Amino acid sequence: MNQILVVDDDPFIRRLVKATLAGEGFTVSEAQHGGEALQVLEDSAIDLVVMDIMMPHMDGWQLCQEIRRFNADLPLLMVTARAESVDKVRGFQLGADDYLVKPFDPMELVMRVRALLKRYRISSSQTIRLGELEMNRSRYEAVCCGSRLELPLKEFELLFKLASYPNQIFTRNQLIEQIWGIDYDGDERTVDVHIKRLRERLPEQGTGFTIKTIRGLGYKLEASP
Repeated sequence: MNQILVVDDDPFIRRLVKATLAGEGFTVSEAQHGGEALQVLEDSAIDLVVMDIMMPHMDGWQLCQEIRRFNADLPLLMVTARAESVDKVRGFQLGADDYLVKPFDPMELVMRVRALLKRYRISSSQTIRLGELEMNRSRYEAVCCGSRLELPLKEFELLFKLASYPNQIFTRNQLIEQIWGIDYDGDERTVDVHIKRLRERLPEQGTGFTIKTIRGLGYKLEASP
């Protein structure tokens, strides 16, 4: 049973989210602000965090940063009244995985939580099957539409990262840090070059996914319905 942490200074929102998720079989912990959330994360095995942005003591931006210092893979869902695109971009840049604007449909919250948990289960595996793509990271093997892909190491890692989190947006900077390392001193346009090469190597039709450019932000691998 997955353990969800809900972080919000509004007790009504916490009760609503807790009741909604508990009704779907999740175990739910609560925190009123970022500082309290970090303590819960230290003491408990949390599988996903649902957090507000505007909170006292430590807001959602700071909480995102702190969590990503020690856990790069914990799914983070921001639930906030701030709907401006600049806030969404900032959230993704700081490490949030998804974004839900208040007021929200409780069942949409449930579906987004389930989707994030599914992504995490995929990403924690050394093997991936997505559409017609199969990848084995332990052997650095990739097969698409029945044909073996001969991928250089960085292209393999880049495709594996995107395929591990289908439909999640990654900024160029995130991809640089996670694939090339934080000490990489090249241009982030390196990512664009590798994405272009991957698109050239992958069949145009029938793969079950596309690598999409998110203007002004980065890329995501979008799975076909």
